[in-house]
Amino acid sequence: MVRDLREGLLAQPRRIPSKYFYDERGSQLFDEITRLPEYYPTRAERALLLRCARTIVGVAAPHTLVELGAGSADKTRILLDEMLRIAPADATYVPVDVSADFLAASAAQLRAEYPALTIRPVAADFSTHFSLSAHPSPALHVFLGSTIGNFTPDDAIRLVSSVRERMASTDFFLLGVDLRKDAALIERAYNDTRGVTARFNRNMLTVINDCLGADFDPSRFGHNAVYNTEHHRIEMRLISCGDQQVDIPGVGRLTFKAGEAILTEFSYKYDYDLAAELLSGSGLVLREWFTDDAGLFALALASR
Repeated sequence: MVRDLREGLLAQPRRIPSKYFYDERGSQLFDEITRLPEYYPTRAERALLLRCARTIVGVAAPHTLVELGAGSADKTRILLDEMLRIAPADATYVPVDVSADFLAASAAQLRAEYPALTIRPVAADFSTHFSLSAHPSPALHVFLGSTIGNFTPDDAIRLVSSVRERMASTDFFLLGVDLRKDAALIERAYNDTRGVTARFNRNMLTVINDCLGADFDPSRFGHNAVYNTEHHRIEMRLISCGDQQVDIPGVGRLTFKAGEAILTEFSYKYDYDLAAELLSGSGLVLREWFTDDAGLFALALASR
């Protein structure tokens, strides 16, 4: 974290990697965001999974489901239900998430709901190298919720390439992508009227305070999220509400001018061509492309 903050906050424009949203509170806030009326991606993806899960599981025939950024695994239950319907005796779920406390609570809930399912949680930052223990094959590796949009195109290829390296020849990869659409609809999803996304954005500063002993005052930063039509991405920032200084152990004392911004998240929006380019650039082949009727969201199923 110290290395990332030195690199990001001493640069111009200032930035903080989006992975630092996710302590236990951040994970809870994001789970709340997914249920907001303005936040269409979760509803669209859920409806798509309900429609396509049988086809996806039928093609992949998984005995193990490995999920990056599992969170509460709410939508993943649709795939787990279908996987258990074909009843492999060794059915296994491997949720991977950076928030260890939230992951442990989610795994405990899943064990109560699915006593026939072996659950092996992995607390890890999936954007860096991590290894998986042996698991039943074949596996379906999933990355849902359009989180791939938080990575630049080059970083997305590096991430999906790391997934490919963990895949056996019989494995499949399922990717969720938020599609390009009306900018106003996208912006509303990141500027909800209840202010949950704003609290989620500011919680990043609380994470830094808790982990490093910094003295950010989150209430002195405003939330800003706008759609960049040229790059097809949401850009989310924290805006300093006045001149202020912040001490971050290991980084130093930083001065923020009124109106100065910290970039906290990109969220790239995809189309078919960009998704196919990402997968082929990562050494994978796009096998199936599923979209909802309104063209809000897509699921891409790929193999080696």
